[in-house]
Amino acid sequence: MPRKPVVRETVSLYEAKTHLSRLIERAAAGEEIVISKSGRPRARLVPLEDTRARRVPGRGKGQWRLRKDFDAPLPDELTLGFEGRG
Repeated sequence: MPRKPVVRETVSLYEAKTHLSRLIERAAAGEEIVISKSGRPRARLVPLEDTRARRVPGRGKGQWRLRKDFDAPLPDELTLGFEGRG
């Protein structure tokens, strides 16, 4: 999905408190909003870069299996290649 161009708008702290939900929706849509206090910029409200869900431990349990020889030693010819002598 193409990102909208960043539209930087400055709002007062009072306006930000009053319309926070609306400003958050605008930021989520790609806008950047600067919050000012007494006419001086204090904070930026920006969209999140990565909104993927958090990982849940154990969610893939039982979906794959390890072979019994998973941790068996590697063959000598392969080991020598890792050591730079092969």
